[in-house]
Amino acid sequence: MSRTLQYAMQACALAAGVALAAGSFAKTSAADLAKLDSTLTPMGAERAGNADGSIPAWTGKYVGAPAGVNYKAGERYPDPYASDKPIVTITAQNMQQYAARLTDGEKALFKKYPDTFKITVYPSHRDFAYPDAVYKAIHTFAPNTAMTKDQNGLKDFPPVTPFPVPKNGVEAMWNLRFASMIESENATYDQAVVYPDGNIAWGKVQYSIYGPRATVPFQADSKLNGRSFFRQTTVLPLSDRGTIITGYEMWDQEGSDTRRTWSYNPGTRRVRQSPEFGFDQPEGPGGFRTVDDDRLFNGSGERYDWKIAGKREIYVPYDNYRMMDPSIKYTSLLTKGHEDMQTMRFELHRVWVLEATLKPGFRHQYAKRVLYLDEDTWNAVAADNYDARGTLWRTNFAPTLYAFDAKTFYSTSVFYHDLISGAYYADRLTNQEPMPNLTPTTQTNEAYYSPDAIRGDGV
Repeated sequence: MSRTLQYAMQACALAAGVALAAGSFAKTSAADLAKLDSTLTPMGAERAGNADGSIPAWTGKYVGAPAGVNYKAGERYPDPYASDKPIVTITAQNMQQYAARLTDGEKALFKKYPDTFKITVYPSHRDFAYPDAVYKAIHTFAPNTAMTKDQNGLKDFPPVTPFPVPKNGVEAMWNLRFASMIESENATYDQAVVYPDGNIAWGKVQYSIYGPRATVPFQADSKLNGRSFFRQTTVLPLSDRGTIITGYEMWDQEGSDTRRTWSYNPGTRRVRQSPEFGFDQPEGPGGFRTVDDDRLFNGSGERYDWKIAGKREIYVPYDNYRMMDPSIKYTSLLTKGHEDMQTMRFELHRVWVLEATLKPGFRHQYAKRVLYLDEDTWNAVAADNYDARGTLWRTNFAPTLYAFDAKTFYSTSVFYHDLISGAYYADRLTNQEPMPNLTPTTQTNEAYYSPDAIRGDGV
């Protein structure tokens, strides 16, 4: 049986079995847990490569910087695969040869920009791993991890991958929400909306997160383990300069209000609670993306019905160390129509295809979302978002790399393409900013993310 047919049969079986009642979610069984030491990786991916060898077997041989890579903490990450040569360049002219391994969004970009949109495919790699303490925590907690009755919270969960062998779409969605496992992140990110005529609307934010649950080794008894903290200060556009948003997620709570958010308005110099922050509230320059578009999906999944639509082999942005290279200036990266595709590295990887369909009675700009989750990390690496008419509206890429200092996988620049207007949005740009700090600092405590702190720091 061909691998393609196997995937098709798996997709049918999964689609038939994922629409489970709220009370029927099972904990990870001992049999499934044993697979993480045999046929599956500790994160639940297939250890084996694919049939034709274009996807290699998982090695997980590097934790931190690989041997032979000259890296010092605080520096840009050297590209361990800089000597790789392209395997193929996919264009609008030859895309039909590769259509089975393209997303609908990629096909739409080839159609809209036939002369300029290209996908350059490099050899695929599966060399990096998380610390052993992370894998031990998955083994320890996954057998007891359970959702709250409304599926909006978790109990007894590890720092990543609460459901390493997911049986349904909601479990896969929770793996996605936990995929960005970083204890501390402090960075200045540039943002840009590039309009069809080449004009650019700029944004800039100072961004900080603190995830106590991501501490290695995992501190299961910490009172903060059920919370993750965030803070964002706007620098550009000038009209919003000085606005500060802070708050925290409560991972172990029921209800639709599991996020607490406060905002500081520099015009009134007042701090107010912002319960509306989240979901499809516009964010960024011109409100081009939604709050829950962050890294392709972020926040509660309560407004959608979630379904695993199977697994596919897809060309996705991967090992994108060039995306953080300061020698690549925005003038060359942010070209008309779409980002400079020569800068973005694509590899063939297996992905979970996760579909989200808006529930009756709920509101969101996107009536349907299709997220492509890297099997080795559960990070969303590509996404297709549809409007209420069923039209593919936005197609997005989240290039990733392995962060040597944080020993985790990390989203670099993220690109959101509006197929209707022809504009696109580039987020989390750092080429012309200091290197993001992914290690704990003096700000790595809950007090920094309090309403009192932003009141004192506001200007």
